[in-house]
Amino acid sequence: MKRSQINKALKELETMCAAHGRKLPPFCHFTPAQWQEKGHEYDEVRECMLGWDITDYGMGNFDQIGFSLITLRNGSRKFPDKYPKVYAEKLLYLKEGQYSPNHFHWYKTEDIINCGGGNVLIQVYNSLPDESIDYESDVTIHTDGCARTVPAGSVIRLTPGESIYVPQYLYHDFRVEPGTGNVLLAEVSQCNDDNTDNRFCPPVGRFPAIEEDEPPYRLLCNEYPPAKE
Repeated sequence: MKRSQINKALKELETMCAAHGRKLPPFCHFTPAQWQEKGHEYDEVRECMLGWDITDYGMGNFDQIGFSLITLRNGSRKFPDKYPKVYAEKLLYLKEGQYSPNHFHWYKTEDIINCGGGNVLIQVYNSLPDESIDYESDVTIHTDGCARTVPAGSVIRLTPGESIYVPQYLYHDFRVEPGTGNVLLAEVSQCNDDNTDNRFCPPVGRFPAIEEDEPPYRLLCNEYPPAKE
């Protein structure tokens, strides 16, 4: 993925957050040069991978398969004594025409909330004991306190203000309902580890390889330099 694409996506996500009144924490505004000067006081940002996250899932086609995210708060399963938060919060931005591939999580459960813009469509499947997709069994879903059972592969439509609970091992994907506009989502979950807790089906990458065609506007959450001593 080109750095210019990442920079453009970051600015679009910033604009969407501002349009919906979501103020971002100070670390989201640090420039790459400022990160070079930050010491161990920001280890939580580095080690819990807070901040910006743009991915094309290694597919090289961000406008069709991609997602823009910000992790605002997070704990750590790797360092639970140092970072004991058991929860995480993200903002996610999905444009019309983009798709976030089918996956489940072994560890975390999450609520996905439509914070504004268009409508998001989420297709759901159970998983089988071998972790493949169960194309047959009905799925029990929970949307804003309402439990109901739907056929495998059902598409759940969330309008602004609506949410869905996603338990462990539930396959789900994301796309925007055509004609409704770009969507800002929130994710509230158990602490998040994107290096170890995503099972994509079929397999895809998670963090992009970057072609440096211009200087970075912001650093991504997996790009922070070591703390200045």
